[in-house]
Amino acid sequence: MLTKKQLDLLDFINKRMARDGVPPSFDEMKDALDLRSKSGIHRLITALEERGFIRRLAHRARAIEIVKLPDSLAGRPTGFVPQVIQGDRGAASRPSANDALETVGAMELPLMGRIAAGVPIESISDIPPNVAVPSAMLSNSGRHYALEVKGDSMIEAGINDGDVVIIRETSSAENGQIVVAQVEGYESTLKRFRRKGSSIVLEAANPAYEPRVLPSGSVSVQGRLVGLIRSY
Repeated sequence: MLTKKQLDLLDFINKRMARDGVPPSFDEMKDALDLRSKSGIHRLITALEERGFIRRLAHRARAIEIVKLPDSLAGRPTGFVPQVIQGDRGAASRPSANDALETVGAMELPLMGRIAAGVPIESISDIPPNVAVPSAMLSNSGRHYALEVKGDSMIEAGINDGDVVIIRETSSAENGQIVVAQVEGYESTLKRFRRKGSSIVLEAANPAYEPRVLPSGSVSVQGRLVGLIRSY
């Protein structure tokens, strides 16, 4: 049986992963539970892991996987949670259709380019290569495309250099969602999106990068993160 704090934390993590596709930071967990230090969060995380509700994934920042939910939370709607597919590099260093994809059924998406903090999308070729993506990762509506991540600006959101992110094309976003944002009509970047008054804040998930505060008119959303493919 979980304590109220353990249940509150599990509920918060579950909702954030459903909304953003990645777990919240320890600071966000601390604030959500109104705790004075992150040590309390570490104890709660350990307790949830020991009871089999979550699993921490090694060698990845902020990597928490929800294994199960108690009955009191299991019936609550959670929305779509992005999947992470791990596979082998092909000859051209592109994620290939592997056993994991074959078991769930796959569709091919165009790999439109590379994206990083403060760097324009870079064309791969006149005819972009395709990436095999599990059908379950894609929503029934909207166009999807893939981008290869360059750089480390989103590592604390579990997005590493060389990952391929799956983007659903949309022109709107809610606070906290990870989006492809175009700045001043030419520069595209993968960041967490927030509105602050008449401004837009584009947040990196790496303390080495400062948030960018921009006039709302200079930022347009081009798509929202819905999945990620990692190759080793």
